Amino acid sequence: MTQIGSEGNPLRVAVIGAGPAGFYTISNFQKFKEIHTRIDLYDRLPTPFGLVRNGVAPDHQKDKSVTRAYDKSAQQPNVRFFGNVEYGTHIHMDDLKQHYHMVMFSNGAKMDRSLEVPGEDLAGSHSATDFVAWYNGHPDYAHLEFDLSQESVAIVGIGNVAVDVARMLCMSDAERRATDMADHAVQALAKSNVKHVYMLGRRGPAQAAFTPPEIKELGELEDADIEVLADEGTLDALSQEDLDANGDKNAVKNVELIGGYAGQPLSGKSKTLTIRFLVSPTELQGDKRVSGIRIVKNELYLDDRGSIRPRATENFEDLQAGLVFRSVGYRGSPLPDVPFHEEWGSIHNELGRVTDGNGNNVEGLYCAGWIKRGPTGVIGTNKTDAQETVKCMVEDMEAGLCFSPSESAGAIVGLLQSRQPDLISYDDWSRIDAYELAAGDAEGRPRVKLTSVPDMLKVARAG
Repeated sequence: MTQIGSEGNPLRVAVIGAGPAGFYTISNFQKFKEIHTRIDLYDRLPTPFGLVRNGVAPDHQKDKSVTRAYDKSAQQPNVRFFGNVEYGTHIHMDDLKQHYHMVMFSNGAKMDRSLEVPGEDLAGSHSATDFVAWYNGHPDYAHLEFDLSQESVAIVGIGNVAVDVARMLCMSDAERRATDMADHAVQALAKSNVKHVYMLGRRGPAQAAFTPPEIKELGELEDADIEVLADEGTLDALSQEDLDANGDKNAVKNVELIGGYAGQPLSGKSKTLTIRFLVSPTELQGDKRVSGIRIVKNELYLDDRGSIRPRATENFEDLQAGLVFRSVGYRGSPLPDVPFHEEWGSIHNELGRVTDGNGNNVEGLYCAGWIKRGPTGVIGTNKTDAQETVKCMVEDMEAGLCFSPSESAGAIVGLLQSRQPDLISYDDWSRIDAYELAAGDAEGRPRVKLTSVPDMLKVARAG
């Protein structure tokens, strides 16, 4: 047998999850010109691109342009896309070991973390994750309903996802119709009665997780005023000292923008977005459904590690809210036959090499993206993250630390077709893509998304 990675015996890699980390795995392998690879990219949806399609805000088309680079990777002759295939359902670990030298998991972290407060299970209490997937047209979430007849909404969390949710709620109908937001969401939000949105952060402006471009956009909404309470928009001495010492440019810009909102009078627009700092929810109030949220005022202190942390005071406040979205972080889900760290919500790993939980490498298994490091960073963060893992994969290939597949590279196609007759190739996806773009062009929009798998399959097969 010739050396693995040679022209006669290419390194065969299965990538589970066709989001940014999956595509950056492909592009990072392409940098090793001397190594011949065959990479199969799997996704449980018929559509590739993961959170770029189903998580990035509909009005952030520039961020979505990264898919042009992903498309080039997918079009390489040594790359195949198998869509509508779910690991653990249509293909299993034993199958992967028989067909590949290595397996990379890049399937993300889609589960939301809970608030762990009384009343969280009341009707009208939702995950921001569900709402984002709903307005982005994710097939698993397109059927959901949110009570947009409510006038007041609270969003618990102050990261970019929380900002996106607030912006979608506060946009005018014309602003939404200029995006690729799913049609069902555009129509539902057009009938919305929402007039007041609260965004609640447990720490201060200097510790906020949103980025300057995101928070700046809120002040550019056509029909929504931004409100920040003067005392909450002013830095405490501890935060100011930390900011002066660290010089974090994003934090400095965030503080500057929040300070501008704090001194800004309301102009009488039809909606108001109130950004609150140093508050935490203690209870969602209501009988059978949410009617309000009780918050406690926090103060900041330095913990034993020198980190600025919030702690509750004895000052409470009740806010009226008939709809509550929690946006306090994501976590991954366990995968069959893959060691998983329940507390962290990610795969046990060291630099992307999957470990057994005791520090021992599990030969042939790797991970990248959120399922590796947790839900941190932006799209581009996955590029260096995948680079780190691919470097380990190349080192292990050279050391002979990989599976010994017994089947040919082409045999996987027949296996998949026998288990999933509705297998989607990249050509099939290209037809779906062209259909959506044409529908969007007819309406003066970036695209009009198909939001059900049967509709996607119908368009894919029409070619």
